[in-house]
Amino acid sequence: MDENRPLNWSDAHMLGYAPMDQIHEEFVQLVARLQGARDDELHELLSAMEGHLQAHFGEENAWMRESEFPPRDCHIEQHDAVLKSVHEVQELLAQGNTRICRALVQALADWFPSHATHLDSALAHWMCKRRLGAKPVVFRRSINSNIVSR
Repeated sequence: MDENRPLNWSDAHMLGYAPMDQIHEEFVQLVARLQGARDDELHELLSAMEGHLQAHFGEENAWMRESEFPPRDCHIEQHDAVLKSVHEVQELLAQGNTRICRALVQALADWFPSHATHLDSALAHWMCKRRLGAKPVVFRRSINSNIVSR
């Protein structure tokens, strides 16, 4: 990675399905903590991330199965691949390889926005449509800084 791009929670990440938005905000906060962590904090924080991802992906996988979300297999496979990578990096970190851990953290920061925008937003729409009969509505608080008020 050429540069570390910090991942921060913003309204841009909201999908309009509150339980999913909450779990995503927790994920983003953990990534941010890992991005700013000292080497001696990485093991504990990566373990916290692994626990979070188990719960996070478990919840989403259950939603997909229970609601019979059509593209669930691809989505679940992506979750499994991320967890596999985390487990592999935990083993390498236990051997002292902090560089690979930092690379994983940046990969998670880079992966999340696209995953949420494409796969998770489709799931949020599906679930809202099935449960409420409509797509989710998202109100974003951020204002375009290019707009000049007169």
